[in-house]
Amino acid sequence: MTVQLPFERTHPLQVAPLLRRLQREGDIHRIRTAVGHEAWLVTGYEQVKALLADGRLGRSHPEPDKAARTGESAIFGGPLGNYDTEAADSARVRTLLQPQFSPKRMRAFRPRVEELTARLLDDLAAQGSPADLHTALALPLPILVICELLGVPYAEREQFRAWSEAAGDIRDRARSEAGLGELFSYGRRLVARKRERPGDDFISRMCAVGGIGDDEIAMMSMFMLFAGHETTVVAIGMGALCLLTNPGQQQALVDNPELVTSAVEEMLRAPGKGGGGVPRYARTDLDIAGVRVAAGELVLLDNGAANHDAGIFPDPDRFDVTRRAAPHLSFGHGGHYCIGAPLARIELQAVFAQLLARFPAIRLAVPVEELRVRSDVLTGGLLALPVEW
Repeated sequence: MTVQLPFERTHPLQVAPLLRRLQREGDIHRIRTAVGHEAWLVTGYEQVKALLADGRLGRSHPEPDKAARTGESAIFGGPLGNYDTEAADSARVRTLLQPQFSPKRMRAFRPRVEELTARLLDDLAAQGSPADLHTALALPLPILVICELLGVPYAEREQFRAWSEAAGDIRDRARSEAGLGELFSYGRRLVARKRERPGDDFISRMCAVGGIGDDEIAMMSMFMLFAGHETTVVAIGMGALCLLTNPGQQQALVDNPELVTSAVEEMLRAPGKGGGGVPRYARTDLDIAGVRVAAGELVLLDNGAANHDAGIFPDPDRFDVTRRAAPHLSFGHGGHYCIGAPLARIELQAVFAQLLARFPAIRLAVPVEELRVRSDVLTGGLLALPVEW
């Protein structure tokens, strides 16, 4: 019997029981996506890592209208890009984007991220206990950071946040397409503003580069706006939950703040997912772990499951801020490795270095069973994170 996504989870941080069973049975599995389309789910670390860098898989499809879909999101629910030029297009975009996230630029930006974090924690302290860590910190910080980086007015956050959420809707295709359209129109308006009044920001710098049209700058900017804040909001919330449900690990980080770097990597690895991962389409027939995959088929590279491969991460369900292991695959691997990974790490390190220094006794204000994870949007994440101190 073919199993179907999403897999039911019994705890917001733990791997779905059905996914754990599949992992024990092998590294590749025939499944159905949430919209009923057939696909392959790859769960083994070595296979996922290798396939993330394998040119025989891509995000595009020769017949997009006939391709299997993971969901109704207009952003990631189905194929993306031009099948004939995908590799060249991807390389060109990365060449444009990588200088914006260079180590030198990110080092220069770190103090500003730390300052923004400190301000939000000042507000949290002034508000007093109890509080919702999601609305007080996890949500506003990534929005503030990406706004400054791109040159997007923070005052317009409610607008683009609503459009971003709509674009990520995995159940309602019309809402997702409408949200994506609004985001793109907004991006074009921002580009027009920067053409008239450039500043020291990403959109202005892209406008100064020759050979890039306004529509392409708008698309790149809005993709970064979506990816640059949605995923980090989730990572901060889940990282905090990892600590709050493991008091011994929280205390270890309080006692030894220098562990924050390894703690952040463990926060990125440890939260269990419900199955899915990175969608790819086979560009040719290929063999994966002894299974023949046909050209055009959808292959889901489950980096969340790979991060819980017991052969790579001993006792994978244990959260350990001192863990030294193989690199997790939360940011991908190879040529499609997340360009924004350095920025996400800076944000997470700033959050957890300062949060525990300011609130060493912070704890959950409700039983973990009462917490709810979003299942209607692409990135998931907690609806709220009530805490007290």
